[in-house]
Amino acid sequence: MRKRGVISAEVEIRVPFFDVDSIHVVWHGHYVKYLEQARCELLDALGYNYCAMRASGYAWPVIDLHLRYAQPAQFGQRLVVRAELVEWEHRLKIHYLILDAQTGQRLTRASTEQVAVRIETGEMQLASPAALTEAVRRRLQAMEAPA
Repeated sequence: MRKRGVISAEVEIRVPFFDVDSIHVVWHGHYVKYLEQARCELLDALGYNYCAMRASGYAWPVIDLHLRYAQPAQFGQRLVVRAELVEWEHRLKIHYLILDAQTGQRLTRASTEQVAVRIETGEMQLASPAALTEAVRRRLQAMEAPA
């Protein structure tokens, strides 16, 4: 069983023609950009997107990527891509689901891991910078606050 994320975000994508092969199935490499769109939505929800990362002095390269294809996505299909934050104290680990928007059927499952690298020195950090951990803490607190 995969660990559930504590914070999630999702985007809806309609598969464009230029992402499919001759039989109108999404080429496997294009799924990575779908994950990126959901990851950007998640980072925006945290208040620590790529611009904020750079402003805080860190780059966050992807160091690991796993994809499990269950069913192919096809031209014109509406997809829901959900990103869930799973780990953030020593690395940024995100789990993803790509679902058919109409049926909810799972098409793809994925995960990425990113680590903080101090831009100034190029050194990988063994713990996530306070800018990220504080952003996660604030978001979790906001989610727990009564409406």
